[in-house]
Amino acid sequence: MTTALNATHDPKLRSWVASANEAGADFPIQNLPFGRFRTAGSAEALRIGVAIGDQVLDLKAAGLVDTDDMNALMGAPKAEREALRAAISAGLAEGSDRQAAWSKALVAQSKAELAVPCRIGDYTDFYTGIHHATTIGKLFRPDQPLMPNYKWVPIGYHGRASSIGASGQVFKRPQGQTKAPDAATPSFGPSKRLDYELELGFLVGPGNALGEPIAIGEAEEHLFGVTLLNDWSARDLQAWEYQPLGPFLAKNFASTLSPWIVTMEALAPFRAKFERPEGDPQPLPYLDAPANRERGALDITLEVLIQTAKMRTAGEPPVALTRGNTVEAAYWTAAQLVAHHTVNGCNLQPGDLLGSGTLSGPKPEQAGSLMELTLGGKQPVTLPNGEKRTFLEDGDTLVMRGWCEREGAVRIGLGEVSGTVV
Repeated sequence: MTTALNATHDPKLRSWVASANEAGADFPIQNLPFGRFRTAGSAEALRIGVAIGDQVLDLKAAGLVDTDDMNALMGAPKAEREALRAAISAGLAEGSDRQAAWSKALVAQSKAELAVPCRIGDYTDFYTGIHHATTIGKLFRPDQPLMPNYKWVPIGYHGRASSIGASGQVFKRPQGQTKAPDAATPSFGPSKRLDYELELGFLVGPGNALGEPIAIGEAEEHLFGVTLLNDWSARDLQAWEYQPLGPFLAKNFASTLSPWIVTMEALAPFRAKFERPEGDPQPLPYLDAPANRERGALDITLEVLIQTAKMRTAGEPPVALTRGNTVEAAYWTAAQLVAHHTVNGCNLQPGDLLGSGTLSGPKPEQAGSLMELTLGGKQPVTLPNGEKRTFLEDGDTLVMRGWCEREGAVRIGLGEVSGTVV
């Protein structure tokens, strides 16, 4: 079951917040993503806001909610969440009688500290990007790039919620064990093959009781929305430690989220068919539903940019590394991830994060990681200023952006997520 189009998606709708009407704006009135913020430099408690243009609407100050607990809002039934979106849309629309009052509840994003958008209790990272899985598989297992279960079951592992940070996160280069192919014993030290991973993060809304699986037809009612996610990876640590139980120190040192949650309701105009390539197995019945086949995929353009320390010193902006689209990249839908995660009775809770896994397209310029883009470090990338990269160096800042565009709908953005390794 996916959200139907309604008055909040009307492409003719305009806001009395002028910056929301600018062409190419990430946060027009048709978007209305949720996040947590406070006045920059203050010790105020985080409160719930909605992005509109270059402003944040303080929902409590506007009289729209009586809580600062984002997770409580996320856990509300779908009908209540849709009613809140409708009320925000009506109040921000041109001609609204709320303009005078709500103008006082606006805070410029440039004067706000934006935090991780909710309290994340648990984090599961999936592996839905089939082109990424194939390319990485060739590097690790040339004789069998894809494991036999890949096309049958959504592969995932439980990550570390405590090291998730908001956009702008600065983290230290991780250390751990590595082992060279010709070495008799492993060595310890800083990672030399630090990488990024371009992902989407799906944030859970209402949860489910322990022992009560969520059927795929109801799965999207349990999703609040989508963020950008950079799941940083230490590839040399990963190669040595991941057998037989999967990632550990190679992944748990940092993961960075964009500060805004674009709701499933906002994404309604940007749905696409979920289709398996001819000859591939169809999902088992618990992972299949007519609505999921018809509109289960999300049509989101994703872009990765890099700014090195040298570029920053010279005042040069980030430059693009890759650009791709989720329709080409993802082998499983968000609804399938929820259905599979809970089919054994596992209970999800409001604010739980499900990572999509690296979303790479079929072409080299659509790679979602440096591991793919440089073929494991064998083909360095040359940047416009002449610098070369195989993996990330200290001082590098990675920026990821996402947006949705489609004829007959207003473009909406996911904003951006950035992080710097030191």
